Amino acid sequence: MSLRTSLLAAAVAALVPAAAHAQRLTLTSPDLSRDAKIGNKFVFNGFGCSGQNVSPALAWRNAPAGTKSFAVTVYDPDAPTGSGWWHWLVYNIPASVTSLAQGAGSTNAAALPAGAAQGNTDFGAKGYGGPCPPQGDKPHRYVFTVHALKVDKIDVPANATAAMVGFTLNANRLATATFTARYNR
Repeated sequence: MSLRTSLLAAAVAALVPAAAHAQRLTLTSPDLSRDAKIGNKFVFNGFGCSGQNVSPALAWRNAPAGTKSFAVTVYDPDAPTGSGWWHWLVYNIPASVTSLAQGAGSTNAAALPAGAAQGNTDFGAKGYGGPCPPQGDKPHRYVFTVHALKVDKIDVPANATAAMVGFTLNANRLATATFTARYNR
């Protein structure tokens, strides 16, 4: 390799930021497949649905530097409300935690990592509320998202709406990772 080629290669390498080589935050679930139909175990039990309403296990990795906590949200943009439907909000998950076990979204606070909190869903309660779209509607998309945050805890009241939690997550987000699963009946 000539000196000129070596200098050119070094110059190009200097222009490529180190972040381009860093791995991105990812989110996976052993219980759900991307773009696949959600199983009855994870479907809401109510509003005409007869699922078991168990939250799926989730795992994430490659959090960016500076991550101090995580949040997990599940949102249905296809709900016929004009504003979608929030199915689960978990926040103040310590930065040392990289997964939620199946069933962590129960109303039993012991199922969550220490320090984590659940926000009110559009079902009007805390905890996981599984899919339950209107009978005969097209398959709805359920967007599972992990948020890496630059704060240890988000500052919201215990009765905060999903919109308020979402606003605070967006204001403190370093990175997100998502996947979408589907359900109809």
